[in-house]
Amino acid sequence: MKRLWFYFAAIIVAVLILLGVLAPKLKPLGYEGELTLTTPALLFPAISLLLLAYTNRFLVLAQLVRDLHAKYINNPDALLLEQIDNLRQRIGLIKDMQFLGVFSFFLCVFCMLLLFYHRYFLAELVFGLSLLGLMSSLGLSMREIQISVDALTVHLRDLENEKKKCDGQKVC
Repeated sequence: MKRLWFYFAAIIVAVLILLGVLAPKLKPLGYEGELTLTTPALLFPAISLLLLAYTNRFLVLAQLVRDLHAKYINNPDALLLEQIDNLRQRIGLIKDMQFLGVFSFFLCVFCMLLLFYHRYFLAELVFGLSLLGLMSSLGLSMREIQISVDALTVHLRDLENEKKKCDGQKVC
């Protein structure tokens, strides 16, 4: 829970910087606030790698759903239904993560277009929105990781229950 508050505080500080609340305090430190074409271009590889990672997660989860569905058809089990529900939540989050990542990428390109046409104020706003989209995508990624850990906890709980059944017996 403490970690969650730390992430929340980091997002709030980043938003405050984007909104300019802390920007006047940064000027004496050498921050000029000049946005050039290279600034949004720096996000291209990061966003591309994130989208690739999100796609890989999606493909792995899709295969897991297919496998669990086949197992459930052959042998209905409440644990399998719980796992499938967990995967449904994770797939929904990954879909939203991908959308926000693509949205952030689009805004970076749009920001560069605005810079090309010398619309600096609008470009800064669009770039800020792009960063917010990227941060939101990363926040959803953290939530998806938490759900993944919860799924592993279900597996471990099931193994512990099996172990308790086997205690006292010579063969399990």
